[in-house]
Amino acid sequence: GLGWPHPPDCACLPIPTATSPCKILKCNSEFWSATAGSHAPAPDDAPEFCAALRTYALCTRRTARTCRGDLAYHSAVHGIEDLMSQHNCSKDGPTSQPHVRTLPPPGDSQERSDSPEICHYEKSFHKHAAAPNYTHCGLFGDPHLRTFTDRFQTCKVQGAWPLIDNNYLNVQVTNTPVLPGSAATATSKLTIIFKNFQECVDQKVYQAEMDELPAAFADGSKNGGDKHGANSLKITEKVSGQHVEIQAKYIGTTIVVRQVGRYLTFAVRMPEEVVNAVEDRDSQGLYLCLRGCPLNQQIDFQAFRAEGPGARRPPAASPAPAAPDTFPYETAVAKCKEKLPVEDLYYQACVFDLLTTGDVNFTLAAYYALEDVKMLHSNKDKLHLYERTREPPGRAASAGPPSAPQPLFSSLLLLTLLPALLEAA
Repeated sequence: GLGWPHPPDCACLPIPTATSPCKILKCNSEFWSATAGSHAPAPDDAPEFCAALRTYALCTRRTARTCRGDLAYHSAVHGIEDLMSQHNCSKDGPTSQPHVRTLPPPGDSQERSDSPEICHYEKSFHKHAAAPNYTHCGLFGDPHLRTFTDRFQTCKVQGAWPLIDNNYLNVQVTNTPVLPGSAATATSKLTIIFKNFQECVDQKVYQAEMDELPAAFADGSKNGGDKHGANSLKITEKVSGQHVEIQAKYIGTTIVVRQVGRYLTFAVRMPEEVVNAVEDRDSQGLYLCLRGCPLNQQIDFQAFRAEGPGARRPPAASPAPAAPDTFPYETAVAKCKEKLPVEDLYYQACVFDLLTTGDVNFTLAAYYALEDVKMLHSNKDKLHLYERTREPPGRAASAGPPSAPQPLFSSLLLLTLLPALLEAA
């Protein structure tokens, strides 16, 4: 594979961290943007496709020295050679990056091509139907996922993973270790691709990384381009360098991206109809917001729910190396209580993150994740979640590999707490 920004097998490859000088992800994203992800262009588009391939090859050569030993880089190089051979592209020639013509997503575009309402989801899709049912997905912290079906999971998912992949947009996150060699990861990069849609918007790419939360799309624009309904896609900076909101009215979608401390959080409100708009759902592959994390990537942090003054984190039992300033259990609980008085899964996620990372900013990540739920979730009775954080084998939503053994951390923690629990009993 080429290590594209969104296919499921990308997660199997070591992905450069946000601090790595290897820029292969940037090369991948630019090629994806130039070709709309098409590997089989129409005959008329072949010269433009070859030009985009040569630009892609040039980008990989420029970053070659910093990408030695990087599997994603070598995969891209071999993929470029294969595609050039398939499409009879010469290595010499123009290297401009014009957009290859793309078809609009399936729908009744001919019927409503002249309608000004087509770029407003609620008006165009639901003229004669009930109001759309909105769903929410969020990702924050180390990392914690709330799916469109309100399942709450804590996952490892290191590297690049697709959050959303449907007919209208793709969202990919890259999660990197919080500490060198750590199993605790957090989101260091986010790529959102809004696909070309009828007369409303051109394809737009939004990318954010640690310490770089732009208030514009990758091409510098703040709306959907030159089309008639360009303003149905808009990006707004709420807090400079910390909080960006993207409104995609043509698909009834709102996206919130934040930088909290060093890492990114993601939250989206999307109509159920858009969530499920995929060509072939059975062969779609992994899509975390819809299917959840694979079972062998999930972590059960219920062991942290132990109560009482004797409950604390054993110093040598963490799944990650100890942070420079680790928190005692009581301190972590107190800090999370300040921001999250309700002892729901967001509160528990906060405690878990402080114990595994020692970074107090994860308290704010959980707090803002819950604030985004309050703003974006359509069912105000489901803001707080209290259920389990790991799917039992029989109910696993994803078709991933069999469950991995429970982390040694949980077993050691329970062994550490057992004498105190017996004594209390």
